[in-house]
Amino acid sequence: MAWLHATPKPDERSRRGKAESDAPRRSRIDTLKRKKIDPQMPPNPAPHITTWLIEIGLSEAAGMGAAPLSSREIAAWQDNTCVRLEPWVARLLRKLSAAYLAEGRRAEAETCPPPWRAPVTQRELEVAEAELRNVLG
Repeated sequence: MAWLHATPKPDERSRRGKAESDAPRRSRIDTLKRKKIDPQMPPNPAPHITTWLIEIGLSEAAGMGAAPLSSREIAAWQDNTCVRLEPWVARLLRKLSAAYLAEGRRAEAETCPPPWRAPVTQRELEVAEAELRNVLG
């Protein structure tokens, strides 16, 4: 999810990176939606855990940006929802939150590949060919 939510930026050392410093950008998911491409996701063997993570929040606000979920935040969610997590699940949620933030930072690179492999769809091929035709004529 972090790769899709990231807003890619060109390398600051490149000509394009220097020229487009303040231009508004779109996240990968917004770009895919505009092109009418359904994002492919990797298999999820534990959808209940990812649902809990999204419900709690993928991260929490910190002094200088986002931080992984704290044990206090997870405990507060448990108290509010009356859901009792096993200790290993609470630790896993913290690790998933930290991984989400790390992947989000890594995925800001324009050339960052997705962290999973998915077959290329016909729609993706059509969009790529149309973009090439626009560039090459």
